[in-house]
Amino acid sequence: ILLLLRNPKDVATSFYHFSNAMSPLPSYETWDDFFIAFMTKKMPWGCYFEYISEWNKYADDENVMTITYEELKEHPVLSVKNIAAFFGISLTEKEVQSVVERSSFQSMKKNSQKTHGAFGNLLFRKGGVSDWKNLFSEDQNEKMDKAFEELIGRTKLGRKLKYEVYCKA
Repeated sequence: ILLLLRNPKDVATSFYHFSNAMSPLPSYETWDDFFIAFMTKKMPWGCYFEYISEWNKYADDENVMTITYEELKEHPVLSVKNIAAFFGISLTEKEVQSVVERSSFQSMKKNSQKTHGAFGNLLFRKGGVSDWKNLFSEDQNEKMDKAFEELIGRTKLGRKLKYEVYCKA
């Protein structure tokens, strides 16, 4: 199992934009409304913190490899090599480079109409890290920091997210 995680602030930001663009999902008049729903477990697919807590039970299983979105962005070549090794796939350097190029956000966004049809434009917005800084108020930032620390900060997966690096203003 390849478990891909992303920091909670960017998850919230991304899901806010996705929800408002996807008509079957609840939309939110304001970021403030969305933030309250996110923090009070009122998301269509459940609570982020409970999801991480549940997966934390399996973090040490030998058939589970955890990687973060931020890791993939920072070290794409190493990440592809580690994923291939985990699955027992032997890749040449040329194949690694091909996977890195074809799985880059820019490449996936460019090909999103072919690969995802009408949903392509909804699924691929920015693909960056730290876009949360454009939405979070100081109070929201503090509330998220507190929730993270209380609920998952000391767990293996919580530490894997490098919250101090990606989520501190």
